[in-house]
Amino acid sequence: MAVNSFREDEKLQNENKSKIISRLFSYLKNYKLGVLGVLLCMGITIAIKLVNPLLIESAIDDYIAVSDYTGLYKIGIIAIVINVVYIMMVKVRMYVMSLISNKILLEIRQELYIHIQKLSFSFFDSRPTGKILARIIGDVNSLKQVLSNSVTVLIPDFITVVGVVAIMLAKDVKLTLASLCTIPLMIVAIFIIQTVGHKRWMNFRKKSSNLNAFVHEDIAGMNVVQSFSAEGETRETFEELTNEHRESFIAACRVADMFGPVIDFSWGFGAMMLYLVGVKYIGAPKVSVGLLVAFGTYINMFWNPIMNLSNFYNQVVQNLSAAQRIFDIMDTEPDIRDEKDAVTLPDVKGEVKFENVSFTYDKGTPAETKVLENVNFTVKPGETIALVGPTGAGKTTIVNLISRFYDIEEGRILIDGYDLTKVSLESLRQQMGVMTQDNFIFHGTVRENIMYGKVDATEEEMIAAAKAVNAHDFIMKMEKGYDTELKERGAGLSIGQRQLIAFARTMISMPKILILDEATSSIDTHTEILVQKGIEALLSGRTSFVIAHRLSTIQNADRIFVINNGGIMEQGTPAELIEKKGAYYDLYMAQFKDIA
Repeated sequence: MAVNSFREDEKLQNENKSKIISRLFSYLKNYKLGVLGVLLCMGITIAIKLVNPLLIESAIDDYIAVSDYTGLYKIGIIAIVINVVYIMMVKVRMYVMSLISNKILLEIRQELYIHIQKLSFSFFDSRPTGKILARIIGDVNSLKQVLSNSVTVLIPDFITVVGVVAIMLAKDVKLTLASLCTIPLMIVAIFIIQTVGHKRWMNFRKKSSNLNAFVHEDIAGMNVVQSFSAEGETRETFEELTNEHRESFIAACRVADMFGPVIDFSWGFGAMMLYLVGVKYIGAPKVSVGLLVAFGTYINMFWNPIMNLSNFYNQVVQNLSAAQRIFDIMDTEPDIRDEKDAVTLPDVKGEVKFENVSFTYDKGTPAETKVLENVNFTVKPGETIALVGPTGAGKTTIVNLISRFYDIEEGRILIDGYDLTKVSLESLRQQMGVMTQDNFIFHGTVRENIMYGKVDATEEEMIAAAKAVNAHDFIMKMEKGYDTELKERGAGLSIGQRQLIAFARTMISMPKILILDEATSSIDTHTEILVQKGIEALLSGRTSFVIAHRLSTIQNADRIFVINNGGIMEQGTPAELIEKKGAYYDLYMAQFKDIA
């Protein structure tokens, strides 16, 4: 799969819009009691709205016409009381629905985040981090008004429209048809607007995602930008992306803004037809002044909800793309997952066996790269294996396959005789410790970073782990020792100090199988001498795989595998391989010559 950069628009599968809407609104099912309460409040408010024009009609025809001011006062008091109740019910329904919609957003974001954590490395390899963040934060936030208005606008206004039409038809069919003659025109116009609008809002979301990806990447690499005085180039790229973002927004808004004029025209023309027809028939047995005034009120009551519904529909069109992008990730199945009959891997001794293992990156794409082909080896429990070879030969691939970060295409990988595809990922990875040359330091205390490897570790275990890798002394010299607050990515610490903290984090987890992928490459020679003793303690009694370009660090390995051309070219102890004068000998002598 080609890497999707900030310059590329994300590609989504075209899904049925009704399915997306139905799926989004399905989250309301978990809040039935609250929604029922909101519906009850809305029922009261709708009833009051529908009664108000009838009160006006009665006031004009039954009381004002006959100068019955006592009756007029009574009906006025009734109108005031029910409209105070109306205002209270509106406030209650807005508060409750806002509470429900915020909880749903939290639920969607949590569900999305949990799912993302289950996705395979291939998912993260194929897109920038910023584009993932855009979906978790921006796209989820944009759904709030849609969820809230789905109950507070869609349902009451739809019922209001139906109720108004029913009352109008019961009162006078001719006036009703005259008032609503523009409905067919409005339906056609709105259909065209939403079809074009959805495409433009989808494009806007893509441009927002591109901009977010660039900003995230640029800030993360700010030291490189400033080191190469590349501020000008990044500013130009930023301006280009912001221009695309702005233009896509304007293009979408131009279409979205057509909703209002369409409704206004339909409303105005319908009102004009009402009074033209009404004035013609005024004085007839069925058309009184009060009825005409009531119809004028009802026509406003009809088009106000229509305007609200069109605005809601506009929101749905705008944010349907956000829901689609969210569900696109939720529907992405992890490449690596437990089989239905997966068993829990018991405590292992550490035997690792590769049987005819082959692996290809980006299989089936133009970027397809065969890395391993028919690889076979067996590692005994407690044995330390060093993997050496040129960059891209497959060293890291081998250890990633042992951790099952990727699945093999052919063959089998066994740990203590258990096929990795037949055991649960959690039980496998709980027994493994992985150290790379760029271990991440989280924002938090030193204590929290070390205990990330074992959250229930005791104080004694934490200190013992730090001492084992010679990190304890420099930690105690820090301002607050283990309670010193670290910045994101360990800013303020030396590369060596960050590596030592990461070593302590791995040490505290007491893994049965240990993987060190260039773990000491960022440590200076003096620090390496200090940590080497800790590494020896860490390796003791554990099956270990050590990837190293610095060959001086693997002279105590039990065996060395020289990886190249899709497999193991040669293997043996350091002394055996030197004596053999093969590929390892050439690597060793070339490095020794460079050092000399």
